[in-house]
Amino acid sequence: MDIYEEIVRMRQEGRNCALATIVNTQGSIPSFTSAKMLVRDDGSIVGTVGGGGAEFEVMQAAREVIDEEKPRTVSFDLNKRPGVDAGMVCGGSLEIYVEPIVVAPRLYIFGAGHVALSTYRVAQPAGFEVTIIDEREAFASRERYPEAKDIVVAPYDAAMASLSPSAGSYVLIFTPSHQTDLEVLRWAVGTPARYIGMMGSKRKVTGIFHELQKEGVPAERFQAVHAPVGLDLGAQPPEEIAISVVAEMIAIRRRSTAALPHLRMQPAQPEVRLREVG
Repeated sequence: MDIYEEIVRMRQEGRNCALATIVNTQGSIPSFTSAKMLVRDDGSIVGTVGGGGAEFEVMQAAREVIDEEKPRTVSFDLNKRPGVDAGMVCGGSLEIYVEPIVVAPRLYIFGAGHVALSTYRVAQPAGFEVTIIDEREAFASRERYPEAKDIVVAPYDAAMASLSPSAGSYVLIFTPSHQTDLEVLRWAVGTPARYIGMMGSKRKVTGIFHELQKEGVPAERFQAVHAPVGLDLGAQPPEEIAISVVAEMIAIRRRSTAALPHLRMQPAQPEVRLREVG
């Protein structure tokens, strides 16, 4: 299988991957300079950089590179680490450059009202591919959302049945009613979406969480939920709320511990991030 053809196929499917290339070698190694290996988002590979323990470590690094969207160089001194090659080489050293090949993150916005429109206008130039979902054709129209990737006009249950967010997707819940918010959140926490944001007061959000937990939805399903949505900027009009929401999504995407201090910690038990709103 040709690596570059596979990269094209992965991008067409909206999937992320990482390309590992040997960029420097000294001494005896199990491959050659410029050898390449493609690591898909599910951990499967195309090609090789020599096999053995070194290749396994590169695969691990590639998964992190995909997640962080930042390249890195992985170095191996096989003379000092004779076990890393599982007996496949005589000795030597090599450097492997691992670069992410990522598609634009998909953002699914449920509800096409004023906040959704403002959020779309900020998220689109920030690099998100936006899909708008609403039951109301007058709101979810190409005229209002000319550059949206997709516009789905259908009852929310039918729309959700047709969508399959990936692990790199973002979901925003801006529907006009408490009941549809609950229905969309029930669906969203059952997907692998990286980020789920729901608008509303702390009281409303807590009530919805309790309703879903009473239905038997496990607490760990709420790990990706941010509610009330957005960084706490004291935002009020839709335009300000949109900026706070997209800023939070960017912070999640870039793993900004300055904007989101909880990212510094990996709690043993998942917790929903609630904050007070005015």
